[in-house]
Amino acid sequence: MPVDKYGKKSHGYGKSHKANFGGSGRGKIGKEKTLTGTLDGNPKGFAFFVSDLGGDDLFIPASRLNGAMHGDRVEVRLVPSNRRGSGEAEVVSVLSRGFTTVVGKYESSLKFGFVRPDNARISKDIYIPTERSMGAKSGQKVVCEIKDYPAGRSPIGAVCEILGYPDDKDVDVLSIIRSYGLRSQFPADVMKEARAKPQTVSEEEMRGRRDFRGDAVITIDGDDSKDFDDAVSLSKSGANYRLSVHIADVTHYVKAGTKLDDEASERATSVYLCDRVLPMLPVELSNGICSLNEGEDRLTLSVIMDIDNVGNIVTSEVCEGVIRSRHRMTYAQAAAVVDGDEAVREQFADVKDMLDEMYKLSQLLLLKRKKRGTIEFDLSESKIVMDENGKVVDVKRYPILKSNGMIEEFMLAANESVAEKFCKMKVPFVYRGHETPSAEKLQTLVNFLSALGITFRGDMNRPKPADFAALLSGVDDSVKAVVNRVTLRSMMKASYVPDNIGHFGLAAEFYCHFTSPIRRYPDLAIHRIIKDILHGGNPKKYTNFVSDVSKHSSEREKLAESAERDVDDLKKAEFMSGKIGEKYDGVISGVTEWGVFVELENSVEGLVRTANLPDGDYVYNRDLMRLDSSQNSYRIGDKMRIVVEGVDGSRINFLPDGL
Repeated sequence: MPVDKYGKKSHGYGKSHKANFGGSGRGKIGKEKTLTGTLDGNPKGFAFFVSDLGGDDLFIPASRLNGAMHGDRVEVRLVPSNRRGSGEAEVVSVLSRGFTTVVGKYESSLKFGFVRPDNARISKDIYIPTERSMGAKSGQKVVCEIKDYPAGRSPIGAVCEILGYPDDKDVDVLSIIRSYGLRSQFPADVMKEARAKPQTVSEEEMRGRRDFRGDAVITIDGDDSKDFDDAVSLSKSGANYRLSVHIADVTHYVKAGTKLDDEASERATSVYLCDRVLPMLPVELSNGICSLNEGEDRLTLSVIMDIDNVGNIVTSEVCEGVIRSRHRMTYAQAAAVVDGDEAVREQFADVKDMLDEMYKLSQLLLLKRKKRGTIEFDLSESKIVMDENGKVVDVKRYPILKSNGMIEEFMLAANESVAEKFCKMKVPFVYRGHETPSAEKLQTLVNFLSALGITFRGDMNRPKPADFAALLSGVDDSVKAVVNRVTLRSMMKASYVPDNIGHFGLAAEFYCHFTSPIRRYPDLAIHRIIKDILHGGNPKKYTNFVSDVSKHSSEREKLAESAERDVDDLKKAEFMSGKIGEKYDGVISGVTEWGVFVELENSVEGLVRTANLPDGDYVYNRDLMRLDSSQNSYRIGDKMRIVVEGVDGSRINFLPDGL
């Protein structure tokens, strides 16, 4: 799979933290008298300071925090240190609090109570006066608001919501939702606007739009998808193709300055948590009038691309349109048609030939991308299956079918075409940027490859995507998995940016997110700009808008990914808690000084602690990402058979088989 995907949740795309890579490397801190930045707390009470200027993180012992907590924005000064490695600092002042509400377990005594935060990095309990407990009982999960931060003492708070006992249904997921400050309900004024929207398209609304209702337009999504924001159709003239990608015209219903728009802007993205979705838009829009439902007239912003017989996009056009989807197809159905399943081909007889041509075109587009150097990683994601009571009954990997890749190619083509068109028009825009790997990350990769006897043949000063593509395609199968993993970790993180910096992983000079305005605000934002331009508006008014959207959306994307990952980890741990003592084959997915992480075939990951590895006295080699003893060596990509030892919260512990 390419390193940045358009994000169709129906098959798991767009939610993998692995697919979005790590943070950027840091340079050296200057000699300023004080520095500002953020605290990264530790359960043991100390913290690290992450400077706004970059540079190495600074150690801050508990005695020098001066009332600051994990997540706080602080000002620090450097202090002498006897520690080896990072420098040391002392908090001078707290500029703003990172957490004003905390989720945790309430414990009470006769005269007072306290909340022990779920987030272990918040190392202090929150003191709760009895009159501020809302009647919470010991052992219940609660949300508390921090009211005061007395110097040298625990913060003082008040319970503002009682979630229930930890074993109660939904409390575990709800705790994570609250801890990240995610919105599970829409305010009344937002719902009022949503419910006032029509659920059919009028003749007046269609006037002046391109009418595509006579075309063979289809949607292809996952089995359980309910919001359809993209549809496709294809025609052929000789050896050339005309590909139409129709995207829901959400901005027709979500106008700037409305409560709906304010709420969507704040959320910035839909969040997918196993058995539920926290949507960016109310279902009246996301599943209703904005969704490109089968057999219903729907308004679109459409990209029409003429593509030659070798995959070159010769011309492209963006226009307002109206469609009527002929079929709501699943990925499995579309793949069955392409694979020649006669029963399914008969079911979709009116579009089966078009689907055959779609698959051929997608292969041309894929080949074209590979020739320019796009980086293809072997990525897969988890599917957590839950019963009607919210209990996990299975964990497995999402199947990736031919139809997944086909739709992905079409969305990538649309995203690139739109980005190129509006970049060349020099209008303010929200791009999806992906930078060249940092020198630090690249050197780490090269050192690791050298230990495997592999030479990185790219320019260390100006690496190209093709260098990494050649590396991944040229390695022996015996080390392919490990090289894939470590190369992935050498990549920077993709983000939203107001300037076109290109997309390194896709080897794309121009790239944006255009195809999911129901669930991503950056897409909605550029739809608004595009439509303004189509109607003769002045785009310059969006200069500050695109900067604000880029920054906020990137931040919200990270937060959503963290919440999704936490819920996945929690549910995987729940599943494995019933597998204690069972044995599995796995692959080492990470190496640290305290142990190795092993990933099983079903995507579950657990830790084998260094103390439990045979022959003791291990040394962690950071450069080679390896643990070594006199008898054994463990590195990423090595196979390991494990026994499930136990589960601690969302952490899964393994033992090597045979101990």
